[in-house]
Amino acid sequence: MNERKEVKFTETVLRDAHQSLMATRLKTEEMLPILEKMDAAGYHALECWGGATFDAAIRFLNEDPWERLREIKKSVKNTKLQMLLRGQNLLGYRHYADDIVDKFIEKAIENGIDIIRVFDALNDPRNMEACVKATKKYGGHAQLAICYTISPVHTIQYYKELTKTLDQLGADSICIKDMAGILTPAVVKKLIPALKEVTSLPIEVHTHATSGISEMTYLTAVQVGADLIDTAISPFSGGTSQPATESLSIVLNELGYHTHLKEETLEEIADYFKPIKEHYLKENILNPKMMTVDPKALIYQVPGGMLSNLYAQLMQAKAEERYEEVLREVPKVREDLGFPPLVTPMSQMVGTQAVFNVLSGERYKMIPNEIKDYVRGSYGKPPAPISETIKQKIIGNEEVLTGRPADLLKPEFEKQKAEVNKIAKSDEDVLIYAMFPQLGEHFLEKKYQPKSAPSSEAVRINAIL
Repeated sequence: MNERKEVKFTETVLRDAHQSLMATRLKTEEMLPILEKMDAAGYHALECWGGATFDAAIRFLNEDPWERLREIKKSVKNTKLQMLLRGQNLLGYRHYADDIVDKFIEKAIENGIDIIRVFDALNDPRNMEACVKATKKYGGHAQLAICYTISPVHTIQYYKELTKTLDQLGADSICIKDMAGILTPAVVKKLIPALKEVTSLPIEVHTHATSGISEMTYLTAVQVGADLIDTAISPFSGGTSQPATESLSIVLNELGYHTHLKEETLEEIADYFKPIKEHYLKENILNPKMMTVDPKALIYQVPGGMLSNLYAQLMQAKAEERYEEVLREVPKVREDLGFPPLVTPMSQMVGTQAVFNVLSGERYKMIPNEIKDYVRGSYGKPPAPISETIKQKIIGNEEVLTGRPADLLKPEFEKQKAEVNKIAKSDEDVLIYAMFPQLGEHFLEKKYQPKSAPSSEAVRINAIL
């Protein structure tokens, strides 16, 4: 190389790494002591919020996700903070009205987020429109993501047209989001130059180490023009997470790329997270199976988290021996449904339908309501048309929605606010309730319940002490 090319790194340990490896169980108190060091390491961004962190914080950790973000922002002064947003679904599991989208993004940016990575499970740009508009309105960076998947319709030309549309929609950068770890070096070698033909925006590549090819994919991506890559500090790297930050930084520096990363600081960050990893391994929260390579991801195109979820469903049904049968059914269901990318919530929906098809002994004998809504068009436009035969089987003669799904939703923020006004003390509280009504209400009640006064006996003992 004659020219020292710049390659920027986004660190995922505060969000996707622990979400992928141990169901998003890292606590805020475990993050705070290392943040100043991470801020000085030379990262382009720290992905620290969004995805499943919001849900897990209130469901399992009894933590306020907004308070986590504020605490992180106090320590991170130089590095951009990034979050993952599920388009019109925000961080929940349904489409929200545009006023909720606007309010959520306003508060996310106000509380510390700089970059909002927006994806839609169907790659339907209409489900990203409100997010882009709000991100621009409140001064954030809108990174629009392409959910990478493989099918007869997901060609290089398909991704070029999608990128062109996202650029026109107002994207500040583009992310190739490979949630299953199935983007191969051969494909990325063609894909990135093709996208560069239709956009001048920076291109970031996000993959997982699930299938064992991630480092090769990243190296090839950088060689053909990727501007940024997502990695995880080594104790929380590999398996269903991202490849190791330190390893890629060393290799790319040797090849003449400028990563901006300070290797000594990365070593200190890794040393900090090593005992935390060991703790979660001993507690059986971090499953060693999540740390291993599974080449079957390349065959079935199923994300690592989806594999474990399918197996858990079969264990509950005492039908673990039918795991391979279900894996073979997943691509068939996906084809029936127009080849949706296997990412939240579509991965859960397709997986559940595959389990039902296998266990019931008849395909589509049992159909979840979410699948019916999907076929009705409530989630957006499928990548490929769904056949009339499948439509008939799933929803009969019901009408299919062809417009933007959120256009049917009435403003709801003020309604949500009124419902929870007795316990919510801020717009952030209202948004917790809006994302997860029952769970959120319980969390807020607990958060604000009066602290019980100490008994007179306790006061007397303390006085003596």
